[in-house]
Amino acid sequence: MVEPLILLVDDEKDITDLLEDVLRREGFSNIKKAYNGKEAVQKSREYSPDIIVLDIMMPEMDGFEACKAVRDFTHCPILFLSSKNDEVDKILGLAIGGDDYITKPFSPREIAFRIKAQLRRLEYRQDGAQIENDRKIKIDSLLIDVEANRVYKGDSEIGLTAREYGLLLYLAENSDKIISKERLYEQVWGEDSVGIDNTIMVHIRHLREKIEDDPSRPKLLVTVKGLGYKLVKNYA
Repeated sequence: MVEPLILLVDDEKDITDLLEDVLRREGFSNIKKAYNGKEAVQKSREYSPDIIVLDIMMPEMDGFEACKAVRDFTHCPILFLSSKNDEVDKILGLAIGGDDYITKPFSPREIAFRIKAQLRRLEYRQDGAQIENDRKIKIDSLLIDVEANRVYKGDSEIGLTAREYGLLLYLAENSDKIISKERLYEQVWGEDSVGIDNTIMVHIRHLREKIEDDPSRPKLLVTVKGLGYKLVKNYA
């Protein structure tokens, strides 16, 4: 994996400076900082970080709202920081798209090691897909350029919406695995999955129209009746 870019977000400059110092001592050198939720979203768009450490209680836009906004265009790991050790907040943070939740006061070195753990998962979790060193995922005729957020079928680029891209990327990262509609919705939309059947079906249909040779007879993105959907790694 190339040198990961880490975005640190906290309205307390002392905290971001402390974390930056510890991370640099742990070998990380590609670090950006933001001091409120709106700046976090803007810098996430600008720099495409590989991982975000995101405080919850911030002015202008809190961490939860920033996470929802960021999840519209990236699926990089998000580690929440919070001074509240409340179970409801932890569940909410993870439900809307967070990957970890750390309460203050914290050990900066613990955060460094949690970041390393998340980056290892990024590198190794895609056991069903071919992951290239420059962060590309190849599934049969499809090529997903994760760094550039672009998708190609053969030599042609496919135009996808943010939701379609999120669905395809999550399915590709879990290729040959059956993913339920509820799981897809929770992972891509970052919301509770009650009553979402039609939403998922519509987005899957639109996605098939763009990636399948014959959308009415899908071979790549298949339905497993009663269970969910699967992106097939190699099909005849």
